[in-house]
Amino acid sequence: MNRLTPTQNTIFISGAVMLIAGAVIHLPYPILGLTVFAIGSVAFGTMQMLQRYEGRNFVINRLRRQQMLGATAFMIAACLMCMNTFRIGFAQGNEWVVAMSIGCVLELYTALRLPAELEKEKK
Repeated sequence: MNRLTPTQNTIFISGAVMLIAGAVIHLPYPILGLTVFAIGSVAFGTMQMLQRYEGRNFVINRLRRQQMLGATAFMIAACLMCMNTFRIGFAQGNEWVVAMSIGCVLELYTALRLPAELEKEKK
């Protein structure tokens, strides 16, 4: 799996921090929280999608697809958060929390499994 450049890695980490901060800030300041969360989800997802795996290992390819699904779930959560904040569309409740939770579970699972599989493949 190719590595990110130092600049891309900084964007990746700051995007992850902004995801967490945006979700917390959304409670007292909905518009500011939405803005921070949306920017963080785009930064995090974009940098994650720039990482490529060129090998043929089925398990690693499956984990990468799950990782992409988790990043997409964060972006969907940002859209649902926007619908909730501005009371537009079908998602006027806290559906964004469900999408964010799905993204968190997928990202956590792949973050734990992917390094072990890459190490196994290296040997």
